[in-house]
Amino acid sequence: MFYWFLKFIALGPVLKLVFRPRADGVENVPAEGPAILASNHLSYADWLFMPLVVPRKVSFVAKAEYFTTPGVKGWLQKTFFSGTGNIPIDRAGADAAAGALLSAKRVLGEGELFGIYPEGTRSHDGRLYRGKTGIARLALETGVPVIPVAVVGTDVVAPPGKKFGRWTRPHVRFGKPLDFSRYAGLENDRFILRSITDEIMYEIMRLSGQEYVDMYASRAKEESKKGDSAKGDEQRKPAA
Repeated sequence: MFYWFLKFIALGPVLKLVFRPRADGVENVPAEGPAILASNHLSYADWLFMPLVVPRKVSFVAKAEYFTTPGVKGWLQKTFFSGTGNIPIDRAGADAAAGALLSAKRVLGEGELFGIYPEGTRSHDGRLYRGKTGIARLALETGVPVIPVAVVGTDVVAPPGKKFGRWTRPHVRFGKPLDFSRYAGLENDRFILRSITDEIMYEIMRLSGQEYVDMYASRAKEESKKGDSAKGDEQRKPAA
């Protein structure tokens, strides 16, 4: 109930009034039944604006720590994250990735929508990075369609590394459902998983208009930090 309270009474109307988000292709999201919404990830505001334009509830996974912190702060944190559609990663898995997969399968098994960012982390420079194959495994093991999603403008509203940005109208685009049933039973074939993931990322790129980089976003961030550090060291060197 708190999810719908936030979406239609407390938070959603304010976001719609202030930012007036636009949406295309919402009809591609099924009115009922499970589906995976695979989106690019430009900002922490993505998980606010994408579900805002979808009539149904969209669930994401979040760190279990957000739901287990003790005290009043922990209760408030748990209430907020639960109320905004986040569910804790199922730690029954061997690692975080396996736990996220278990949580996602539970959501889809209940006939709900599950949102995922195949890049694994936010883009630090606005480009679209290589997708991780967990989404392909999830699609094959559950047999549900994948809806590619592009969120544009959220990195202006809430730029990476900053709390506030500039006003703009976020734009959310939903592509046609992708059906991978032809690969049923091949969820352990790494070449098939990569092929499916690349197909999903291509559709996201087409919708978002982003430049694609065939590198994981986490590695690109590390290389960017090393480059900035090296540049700073060079600038601090005394003149000969």
